Amino acid sequence: MLQRIQTVYLLIAAIIAAGLIFVFPLWENNAGESVYAIDVLIAFGMYIASAAISLVSIFMFKNRKLQFVLGRLNIILNLFLLGVFVYWSLTLPGEMDISEKGIGMFLPIISIVFIVLANKAIKKDEDLVKSVDRLR
Repeated sequence: MLQRIQTVYLLIAAIIAAGLIFVFPLWENNAGESVYAIDVLIAFGMYIASAAISLVSIFMFKNRKLQFVLGRLNIILNLFLLGVFVYWSLTLPGEMDISEKGIGMFLPIISIVFIVLANKAIKKDEDLVKSVDRLR
């Protein structure tokens, strides 16, 4: 049942995590060069892991509980990535490395929103199946 709304939400989250990181820079350094996620190995790995979890979660439609757990795991991963970005932007000494923040640092927030929407739809489907089972 790939035609459910949570599939669309998870696909959008995967596109954000795997595609938009090449479009939007994380920050600009003091030389004016844009730094993308592929330049920072930790951020790149976490973005790719988030996209992979979203794509795997799409094909777990027969096991809604595991799909829901994978969504929560993906939310935790994105929150950790956001925390790493906040840490980097606040603790790097005196604007030496990060001169101007880019929109790439806020992509995990957008991804979290779509994963939460997907988890909400998954929960709604699970409740619907449970209510039908009660009627039997």
